Amino acid sequence: MLHALRRLLLVLLAPLLALCAACTSGPAASTVPGGPGGPSRPNGTASSAPPAGLDDPAKKEIAMRLVSSAENSSLDWKAQYDYIEDINDGRGYTAGIIGFCTGCGDLLLVVLRYTDARPGNALERFLPALRAVRGSASHEGLGGAFTDAWRKAAEDPALRKAQDEERDRAYFDPAVTRAKADGLGTLGQFIYFDAYVMHGYGDGTRDGTVEAGFRTIREQALRKAESPARGGDETAYLDAFLDARVAAMRDEPSHADISRVETAQRIFLDRGNLDLDPPLDWTVYGDRYRIAAQSPK
Repeated sequence: MLHALRRLLLVLLAPLLALCAACTSGPAASTVPGGPGGPSRPNGTASSAPPAGLDDPAKKEIAMRLVSSAENSSLDWKAQYDYIEDINDGRGYTAGIIGFCTGCGDLLLVVLRYTDARPGNALERFLPALRAVRGSASHEGLGGAFTDAWRKAAEDPALRKAQDEERDRAYFDPAVTRAKADGLGTLGQFIYFDAYVMHGYGDGTRDGTVEAGFRTIREQALRKAESPARGGDETAYLDAFLDARVAAMRDEPSHADISRVETAQRIFLDRGNLDLDPPLDWTVYGDRYRIAAQSPK
């Protein structure tokens, strides 16, 4: 009975993530309207074998390493399951592989998912406090006891799986599905995913100021350029999307550094690497990173 109630609570809480633009989950992947099967290329040629999308395991690994370079200043994203700190961005504690937040409510969903799989775990007692601080930067009822428990619990494969599943449900799957519907290739799918991670799907409000979410950023891009699904050029559309995202980042003090776009994603786009193929070289916050070309099998 308790497990059934927890599952129901997971479903009921999902819409509440709109309280925080940086962590608002997107619509379920199945709700995004379908689109062309493959991206439109500038030269108009079609490949006999379409390139792997971001949901290909090798490409997804690259995506997570790119996100980790911006979120954790490390390519080792699998070392971030136990990460937790307050980065003073008004969202409370930020934790885990993509920066789930106590203030946004998605960290609560991770703990609920974990508790469903592992009843009686050390994080379960913090559920009332996690519900209470949702929508704020408060640490009330959490503090060092919670951060210590999180780090310890992250040794449990069940909490790692809970983080993976919530990442996919709320961010990766809807971003990739929306990008495919817009006719975008692997790079475009990653650009959407990274925007989901930072901005969330819907707009939010902080200190009386509206912060643009993915939905608004995409709408602004479509006013400047047509997506490939609408007959537009893929590179021109992605340029417009990145322009809109940079503008949104500059409106948020906690996201004022735009290097994860301008010296990473924009570099890949300018080089014509629409399939996000390694080798990849980029810079975030002044740190240089590289993913080497894959060795032939």
